[in-house]
Amino acid sequence: MIFPQKDQSKKSESFISNDEKQVVIGKGFDDTLSIDEQLREWLTGRMLLFDELPFPVEYIEQQIRLGFCTSYHGIERKGNHYICNRCKNTDLSLFSPFPCARCQKECVYCRSCLMMGRVSECTPLVTWSGLEISFSYPNSLHWKGGLSPSQKEASEKIINVIKNGGDLLLWAVCGAGKTEMLFEGIAHGLERGKRIAIATPRADVVLELTPRIKQAFPDVPVISLYGGSEDRHRFAPLVITTTHQLLRFERAFDVMIIDEVDAFPFSADEMLQKAAEKAKKKDGSLIFLTATPEEKWQRECISGKRNCVILPARYHRHRIPIPKFHWCGNWKGAIQKGRIPQSILVWFRKRLEMGKQAFIFFPEIQWMERALPLFQHYAPEIEAVHSEDPQRKEKVQKFREGNIPILLTTTILERGVTIPNIDVAVVGAESEIFTESALVQIAGRVGRSPQFPTGDITFFHYGKTRAMIRARNQLLRMNREARRKGLIDD
Repeated sequence: MIFPQKDQSKKSESFISNDEKQVVIGKGFDDTLSIDEQLREWLTGRMLLFDELPFPVEYIEQQIRLGFCTSYHGIERKGNHYICNRCKNTDLSLFSPFPCARCQKECVYCRSCLMMGRVSECTPLVTWSGLEISFSYPNSLHWKGGLSPSQKEASEKIINVIKNGGDLLLWAVCGAGKTEMLFEGIAHGLERGKRIAIATPRADVVLELTPRIKQAFPDVPVISLYGGSEDRHRFAPLVITTTHQLLRFERAFDVMIIDEVDAFPFSADEMLQKAAEKAKKKDGSLIFLTATPEEKWQRECISGKRNCVILPARYHRHRIPIPKFHWCGNWKGAIQKGRIPQSILVWFRKRLEMGKQAFIFFPEIQWMERALPLFQHYAPEIEAVHSEDPQRKEKVQKFREGNIPILLTTTILERGVTIPNIDVAVVGAESEIFTESALVQIAGRVGRSPQFPTGDITFFHYGKTRAMIRARNQLLRMNREARRKGLIDD
């Protein structure tokens, strides 16, 4: 094994013979590309373990010697400290020694990014250092829709940041059309050969966003990356990815767009935040999208200390429905006794009588599952869904198709799912898991469609919390600002 080098000279052509190239052709390769091109596609902008590459070690080492690739120590020791070169972890408590079969001695590995494959002191990480892949896609946008004046203003700010670099926060209410506001900026970047990533904390959002982006940019290669994705080794100018997958990238993207920047786990995980910064080129653009920025960011936006654009209204020019607070007593005690609290029962039965679909959010899986048979007593078709449910996608699809009247759910559906005409209830809104951000997002499920711009959102609680009050106040403030700017009609 050769030692990692950090300053390899770049070459513009390969000196590997055809016979040597034939050795590495195997399953999963594109026969239309040379081996050098295949390697470049696998490694451009990525930092991968030797074990993640389907090429013989000898071939990779040869490419390193020729300057096409560069290898780094997986973990570097700096005095009494360590740094993981993949996730940039420096927390000593997240490094552990183990007897290593590779180097035949005790080796330190990083526990912070272990879910992506083990990185240790003797594990090389490899990246591409030859000629970059160049591209240009003029007139790539084929979206037939249009933007409102306020959306157009936001779009122009996005174009400006993509053109000149820097950071921008797009703070737009749920249903404002954030994705559509990105389109012209993405088209501007693609025409100028800029590689663009749209990263989001949840795989559900990647799966929902990818077909929309492909439809808007039908002539541009687009890949989606998440656990188990078949696209994970392809190169594309436009990448839709979970924030976890950014750990495998290094200075890859000219434009990094972080959608749902307030969402778990990105908002709570410093490793993922470092991964996003590492995946962006040093002079690249960073755009944050959210309907619910953290309290500090909100203050910075209002005071003018943060470069931002605020959209307080939905594109259909109707106000955002405001949550009602309804005390429901000791709801856990009621469910333990085999009954639905009266106020929740009245709300629930009214939806059944109206034939209107609804989400009912619960703070914990165990309480949702206890409550499910109580609701099914009134309508057997009612289902429950959570993050560990193997039928999660199927149930959500059945709900979309109208085959489930009411769906009980955890916060897994607080964002990324749009149903045209629903009401929403939150059971136990006082629970800690229902943060200001989560409650605003949940309220944002209601009234998103121009055909159905109204709806009911009720927070059933056993005591009001600061998060509940701040969530309602934030939505009221957005409606006031939208009315002041003439962005809503009602």
